Amino acid sequence: MKMSGPEKNNMNSSITIALAGNPNCGKTTIFNNLTGARQKVGNWPGVTVEKKEGHLTHKGLDVNVVDLPGTYSLTPFSIEEITARDYIMEQAPDIVVSIIDASNLERSLFLALQILELGRPCLFVLNMADMAEAKGIRIDADKLSSLLGLPVVFTVGNRNRGVVDILDRAVSEINAFEGGKQGRPVFYSREIEACIQEVADCLAPREDDPDGVIERWQAIKLLEDDPLVKERVAPHSEAAVAVAEKCRERIFDLFQDEFEMVLTDDRYGVIEGLLKESVAQSRRNRVDMSRTIDLVLTDRFFGLPVFIFFIWVMFQLTFSLGAYPMEWIGDGVAWVSMALDSLLPASMLKSLVLDGVVAGIGSVVIFLPNILILFFCIALFEDTGYMARAAFLMDRVMHTSGLHGKSFIPMLMGFGCNVPAIMATRALENQKDRVLTILMTPFMSCSARLPVYIVLAGTFFAHRAGTVIFCLYAGGIIMAILSGRLLRNLLFKGEDAPFVMELPPYRVPMLKSLVIHMWDRSKMFLKKMGGVILVGSIIIWGLSNFPRNITYSMDYEAEIARVRTAAIQDIEAVRKADPNDDRLSAMTQALEQAVTHIENQRKQEQVSRSYIGMIGRALEPIFSPVGISWQGSVALVTGFVAKEVVVSTMGVLYGVGQDGDNALESALKASGMTRASALSMMVFVLLYVPCFATVVAIYKEASAGWAWFNVIYTTILAWGMSFLVYRAGMMLS
Repeated sequence: MKMSGPEKNNMNSSITIALAGNPNCGKTTIFNNLTGARQKVGNWPGVTVEKKEGHLTHKGLDVNVVDLPGTYSLTPFSIEEITARDYIMEQAPDIVVSIIDASNLERSLFLALQILELGRPCLFVLNMADMAEAKGIRIDADKLSSLLGLPVVFTVGNRNRGVVDILDRAVSEINAFEGGKQGRPVFYSREIEACIQEVADCLAPREDDPDGVIERWQAIKLLEDDPLVKERVAPHSEAAVAVAEKCRERIFDLFQDEFEMVLTDDRYGVIEGLLKESVAQSRRNRVDMSRTIDLVLTDRFFGLPVFIFFIWVMFQLTFSLGAYPMEWIGDGVAWVSMALDSLLPASMLKSLVLDGVVAGIGSVVIFLPNILILFFCIALFEDTGYMARAAFLMDRVMHTSGLHGKSFIPMLMGFGCNVPAIMATRALENQKDRVLTILMTPFMSCSARLPVYIVLAGTFFAHRAGTVIFCLYAGGIIMAILSGRLLRNLLFKGEDAPFVMELPPYRVPMLKSLVIHMWDRSKMFLKKMGGVILVGSIIIWGLSNFPRNITYSMDYEAEIARVRTAAIQDIEAVRKADPNDDRLSAMTQALEQAVTHIENQRKQEQVSRSYIGMIGRALEPIFSPVGISWQGSVALVTGFVAKEVVVSTMGVLYGVGQDGDNALESALKASGMTRASALSMMVFVLLYVPCFATVVAIYKEASAGWAWFNVIYTTILAWGMSFLVYRAGMMLS
């Protein structure tokens, strides 16, 4: 790689940039703008906090961008705060880019000052500059840069404005530090600075810290009684720990408050000074668009109906818009199936490919458009800022379960997938609230259940399918709240936790960001098709095709030959009488239908006498009272692996691998399933035991006992509610 000027002398061929900032400051949008699809998501080593990394090339440099967890401070109260702080200190990125909400500088600068204290090269990005301008806030970037001794860049993340400037200024700042530039420390009041200096003098000098920046930071943390830093420093410098304790006592005597509270006041004092020097507030009365919109969307009376309407629209779009690409994909699956049917000779391999792989995967892949639309709508809620409003609106409703609106955010995430939703409960401070929310979250209909709803609702409720699916999702929320109330009274007694929910400003979402969020979540669905669903379909095929030595109740081949012979004789007789007789076409079609009917009878008997049929017959006494056939019962059992497998199992059992996308619907109608039994099965899928991955997540986030409790409780509840729905449906039909 060729370089010139300072880059050649001071820069390596690659750099690492760490993005830090508060939640809802636009950090993720900037990360997506910088890296696009060149991202990978995993977990930080040793913790289950999500880790995002992306790569790009800028002016010949390979740039690695790390998106640190969103935090409000670097005080070690949460895993996210510890993870962000440790990464900056231990991994030493080339520069830390602090993303700051320009419309809310005071709150954002609190974290930014703590990042400055770490002594790493730093760049301040004042994001949402357009919103700050709309509020009449004028920021003198040059003045702020001069006061802080670091570059300041304005951006509008959702419009991709100023993002390239971040890279240019970051490279320049790294070059400056390589050339000997030092960070400007943040100084506090005389008493605080005296304490910092006393403790820092007791710390052993470090060769990698000739300027004493790390010593100063460690001294501040010891004075704040930071347990992690104290644990690391104590074995090497007990004197520093002792001096820090004496200083804490002196500060308490002087101010009648803990050191960390006094330092917090000082930090806000520094922030106030920065704002007075570099920020001017227009005296003109300006309309705060977010507050204006909230007059309706968070109104006590109108807010909840509007929220319900948005959810209803989401599912209407998911079903109606998804119908067209579903048909195209279904036709493609049918074409692939017919092509393979003509290419492969009759054999066990052909049956495996057509009836196992194609029938199983094909029954699920057609629902990919619906999944994409659902995830797009959820991303839209998040990126516009409406997700936080939904939690705010649900606060009163959630109090019926002894929880607050913040618990509803993981539950809303459960519409996509229950596993990350359960992991998101870590944001709840109270352990009882966390466990109770975990137990309620599986009642949220994840995207994996959607294919089951679409098949059954589309088959038996036609044009009302969207409304039926909406009612199922609403029913899941209602059952979660009622279960929460019951469990709160029985197992989680205690006072309700207070609710303080930040409402970020509304933003115009960027299409690129929405697509990235949608695709990141949809990749899980595609991975399941190539893994769990494929393996499950093959296993179901094997169980439904063995044993091979089955004694049938009748000779199907002879019956087909008899029907063909009789029909052909009738057709020939009509043709001799009148070759142009209109009845010939209908008679030929009737013959084909009769043969297909006999072949389906043979297939059904073969499956019923297979291993999977034996399992189904054993389960039949349990599920018949709720109107679910033995095929449906087997599908529900396999659905424990992944809910998408319910559809693929039915696809294999009904042998729809070589037909179009309506084949499963036709087979369900022909099987004798009714509206009541279809609704009963959808309710069972809604409520019964979540997938294996969700159970494992409950085990990791709560305990093995709570995981087993969830399995038993949800299954019993599902059977009971399905029984009521089925019996009510039978009475009304």
